[in-house]
Amino acid sequence: MDKRNFLRHIGMGILGAPLLGASHAEWLPASPKRLPLVLPPALKKGDTVGMVCPSSLIVEEVPFKLAQETFEAMGLRVKWGGHVHSRYGQLAGRDEERLADLHVMFADPEVKAIVCMRGGSGAARLLDKLDYDLIRKHPKIFIGYSDITALLNAIYVKTGLITFHGPVGISSWPLRVVDQFNRLFFERQAMTYENPVEKGNYLIARENRTLTITPGVSEGRLLGGNLSVLTGIAGSPYYPDFTDSILFLEEVEEDLYRVERMFSQLKLSGALHQIKGFIFGQCTDCKPEAGYGTLSFDEILDDYIKPLGIPAYQGAMIGHISEQFILPVGASIRMDAARGSFSFTENIFS
Repeated sequence: MDKRNFLRHIGMGILGAPLLGASHAEWLPASPKRLPLVLPPALKKGDTVGMVCPSSLIVEEVPFKLAQETFEAMGLRVKWGGHVHSRYGQLAGRDEERLADLHVMFADPEVKAIVCMRGGSGAARLLDKLDYDLIRKHPKIFIGYSDITALLNAIYVKTGLITFHGPVGISSWPLRVVDQFNRLFFERQAMTYENPVEKGNYLIARENRTLTITPGVSEGRLLGGNLSVLTGIAGSPYYPDFTDSILFLEEVEEDLYRVERMFSQLKLSGALHQIKGFIFGQCTDCKPEAGYGTLSFDEILDDYIKPLGIPAYQGAMIGHISEQFILPVGASIRMDAARGSFSFTENIFS
């Protein structure tokens, strides 16, 4: 075929292709098949929790001591991963070391829950190396946030196991969070998540306010986590199927132009066109790089979320804050955007 005919042939192919924008279903890659739910057992006093570092390293010894004392004060025993003090660049050891700790903790019948010590970076390096069959055969509570978003979603996608987006070992664990941990994991309460809005010393309530983007009520599986980490695994086999889900997000220390770009990626990946509800937590220290020549965070949500016409609100206690919700990733919930609340609609423990 000569050059002229070749170009004409290519041009006809382009003209015959579907335009991007009208229907995402025609051009998006197929999402992973959603597996049946796997429920972890709840905890009881005296159980053992395994502490691991799947992401960035912790240099100081004090955070390990504080984590030990925190979980012992909650009536739990602590078992440490064998490589939590390892180091490889900014990571808490080489991939095989961090993987080994995860696999050992899931396989250990004495360990009833696994708590990640911190986020940072590096968890996504483990996704294609994890033994998901092992995890499926030994379901247990797995909790963390920030960079741990990659593991929370990958484990749910590949095994069906409900995972938990919540405080890590180095978190401050204020009493309100400890009470939530007890009610969720020990007492198996059907939780309702609603910011505790209090007036304090002010005429009107100013702290922990939520802001409705679009009012309404919706139900779906709760999926999401840290915005940059979630978009970082888009297009991979570990990216969830967001069909009929409730998407929750949070972010920290990102320039707003980057936040806008990540929302654009969520849109182009098809995720925003699949969800039935949207909850944003906190965008902690997310500032415009060059003053307010960039879009504000509210304008970003107006551009990407409001046109969806689905129930949506922002300001939930989710993210890089001391008092944060502990959320079951993969569980079915019912949200009320006008009220700024959501609750379970099914049992999440075996």
